[in-house]
Amino acid sequence: MMSAALRLNQIPVKRVWQKNPLRMASTFLVESEKYSFLKDLGLGKVNSGVFNGEWTGNGEIVQSIDPASGDVIAEVKTGSVSDLEKCLQVGTEAYKQWRNMPAPFRGEIVRQIGEELRKYREPLGKLVSLEMGKIKAEGVGEVQEFVDVCDYAVGLSRMYSGQILPSERGKHTIIEKWNPLGIVGVISAFNFPCAVFGWNAAIALTVGNSVLWKGAPSTPLVSIATTKIVSDVIKRNSLPPVVSLCQGGTEVGKKMVSDERVKLLSFTGSTQIGREVGVEVQRRFGKFLLELGGNNALIINDDAPLDMALDAAFFGCIGTAGQRCTSTRRLIIHEKLYDEFVAKLVKRYNLLNRVGHPLDEATLYGPLHNQQAVENYKATIAEAVKLGGKIECGGKLIERPGFFVEPTIITNLPHDSPVVHKETFAPIVYILKSKNLNQAIEWNNEVDHGLSSSLFTSSIGSAFQWIGENGSDCGIVNINTSPSGAEIGGAFGGEKHTGGGRESGSDAWKQYVRRSTITVNHSADLPLAQGIVFE
Repeated sequence: MMSAALRLNQIPVKRVWQKNPLRMASTFLVESEKYSFLKDLGLGKVNSGVFNGEWTGNGEIVQSIDPASGDVIAEVKTGSVSDLEKCLQVGTEAYKQWRNMPAPFRGEIVRQIGEELRKYREPLGKLVSLEMGKIKAEGVGEVQEFVDVCDYAVGLSRMYSGQILPSERGKHTIIEKWNPLGIVGVISAFNFPCAVFGWNAAIALTVGNSVLWKGAPSTPLVSIATTKIVSDVIKRNSLPPVVSLCQGGTEVGKKMVSDERVKLLSFTGSTQIGREVGVEVQRRFGKFLLELGGNNALIINDDAPLDMALDAAFFGCIGTAGQRCTSTRRLIIHEKLYDEFVAKLVKRYNLLNRVGHPLDEATLYGPLHNQQAVENYKATIAEAVKLGGKIECGGKLIERPGFFVEPTIITNLPHDSPVVHKETFAPIVYILKSKNLNQAIEWNNEVDHGLSSSLFTSSIGSAFQWIGENGSDCGIVNINTSPSGAEIGGAFGGEKHTGGGRESGSDAWKQYVRRSTITVNHSADLPLAQGIVFE
């Protein structure tokens, strides 16, 4: 989902967000009438970053920065390891009560959470845009994702079930039952600071778990505002704090990974850190759900609907300034269409003039998230040029306040160039020329990651090859739509170095429960399996 240096939720964290790298404002944005929606969300100049039934925070004070201007939005009192310990204790006790409530009742609470989020969709969406940097439509859409998964979870609360299986022994029945785990820990990333928590929390709560959240250190206000909305619903129903929050740094993250009370750890971040997280959780035989990197390709076959493919490439490459885990990193174009498609895409890029602050309604393209992202962008451009890449457009910084860079198209690199095989969390796309679909699929599959992919074609044969055993090896395999973005109804996640985790829809709920296989003998005899006679 992001390059290793960009991961602000990884275990070794540099607190680059504490001080404004552009200017030190005498006032904070939260104090401005222009941003009055921040106070509507219960935010102030200094905010507690820990919720354990009460709001507190005994760690460092950090500043949240608007990446479009460099201005300070507000400050947050983060959590310490001792704060996390309190959250763990509270979460463990809350779980004991919550797990005994009927699943449809838990679904009703999640329904109410969804309704409360609907009320705050606009202000919370604006906060997502302001703190992360994505445009307002995407910020509001992210909150809508949380609402949608709450709706999905309500239905799930009356439907998730095990099987009744035939037994080889007479008057015996085999039953499957799914039981909750305990505390589900969620460590989320800056690029989806609200939705990733929602995907996990709605499902985890519905099946009977409590949830402990550590949001990305650079988007703490979204974590706080979201938790306020969720916790208000829980309090109104006189329930224990089944959702807790501990915004913190390195030591807080390490403690969540290593503590046996966290029965499942859902981690969104880099492959490098995800590997370490997986090893540490496995060391204590815990469960983990990893949502890691993506080096996503969009294949344009010789029979592709060209205008649709062009729209998909434009959004997939520059949407969220290339900071989606599913952003298009590689365009693999059939040689018959290559020149025409590249020319049209470059023209589309050059006409992009709706660059600005994410909260401006006219803005279509916003900033990168921080200065480190800008440095990674610059380093990757330099590496690509050194390796022989041709910059068709972009490649430079945009001279304005904030962390703005030009969306960039690079050609003339081989499909297996090291820079092409490396995920850079920025609006950079490499365009490759393929001879046929088989070659394009081979190139799609040769990278380490396996998150999202897409094929544009008018051939039903090509479409079924793409989704079959000789096709894409990714977790998301689209046809005639962008690889960027996903609906909540399907299981979200990827293969290989993407981590193998699945969140949100389909049967992803099974990651948040433990399976009990039960054999019931309703006879008066005691026959053994496999016909064994022991006498």
